[in-house]
Amino acid sequence: MVVVTGGASGIGRALAERFAAEGSAVATFDLPGHRGPGELHLGLDVTDAGALGAAVGRVEAELGPIGVYCSNAGVAAGDGLGDDADWERSFALHTMAHVQAARLVLPAMAERGAGHFVITASAAGLLMLIRSAPYTVTKHASVALAEWLAVEYGDRGVGVHCLAPQGVRTPMVAGGDERSRRELEAAGELLEPDEVAGAVLEALRSGELLVTPHPEVRRYEAAKVADRDAWLAGMRRLRSRL
Repeated sequence: MVVVTGGASGIGRALAERFAAEGSAVATFDLPGHRGPGELHLGLDVTDAGALGAAVGRVEAELGPIGVYCSNAGVAAGDGLGDDADWERSFALHTMAHVQAARLVLPAMAERGAGHFVITASAAGLLMLIRSAPYTVTKHASVALAEWLAVEYGDRGVGVHCLAPQGVRTPMVAGGDERSRRELEAAGELLEPDEVAGAVLEALRSGELLVTPHPEVRRYEAAKVADRDAWLAGMRRLRSRL
């Protein structure tokens, strides 16, 4: 069975619907008042370790062992350097919520020798979101955690996957400021959530770590690694246009 956090809207909802369409039992977690699809929906804040543990326990009791966990919940917080609250919320969602979930579900997957753990990062985790330091830095942490988990669990039957899209037509993007939308549009095409969900399911079949529904992301990352100073100069030019 499949768990999707942030499952009431956007990429999370699309993931839940795709897994359900393929015949999986699905449980979704999201904040109270935001209901997702599936056999079971639980309202909670996934940054609350106790609440998350209780929710995972209930899912396993009612629907059975978790075969796929999509740690997808996220937030777009903090303009520029942001304030302390922006950093705390971003770190709690983009790093520690993934860590807490990994502690809860990966040992059992490894013991069974089967399972998939999906972390939703962002292309900003490989590159950056110029508008927001908290988002950029904590999404880099999401990518780094996925890589670490892939080393730790990859030889124990567990597939670890890191989703890193650019712009996706989600409520988070629609509700963002004009500068953020211009930045995403300048980087490439806005995809529909279902297209992103399809890329995730393909990665589960192929076993690939990095899921990049926007193919240009890999080219951008390669350019960054090849000449970091030139890439940063290009980002400064983009910033000036925005």
